[in-house]
Amino acid sequence: MKLNPDCLRDVLLVVETNASTSQWVEAKTLLADPRMSSYSYEEIAYHVRQANWAGLLAEVNWFMDEGFLIKDLTPSGHQFLADIREDTNWNKVKSVLKKVGSFSISAITQAAAGVVQADIQKHLGL
Repeated sequence: MKLNPDCLRDVLLVVETNASTSQWVEAKTLLADPRMSSYSYEEIAYHVRQANWAGLLAEVNWFMDEGFLIKDLTPSGHQFLADIREDTNWNKVKSVLKKVGSFSISAITQAAAGVVQADIQKHLGL
């Protein structure tokens, strides 16, 4: 399956919204969220797995019935999401990635950090 940056971002947004110290995020919670309505279960599960392998999710438990539980975002996941949360930043990141021709998680992370850094420098007059 091909990585869909929008699905990855939406998974992280839903996890951030629903995870707490006492509440893990269930597969059914992701599937029920309106942000996820355009994605299949397989696409969502794939992006959960990719986010987990990339160190963006704290812990994921998989079950035989195709269910899963997500504990939370990692500090890296929070940082990544903070850089791409705003639609303005996200659209800039996607524009950069399109020009570069790479939509890997590593490229998204680097582009997001670069976009935020450029905006900070612009606002500081540097």
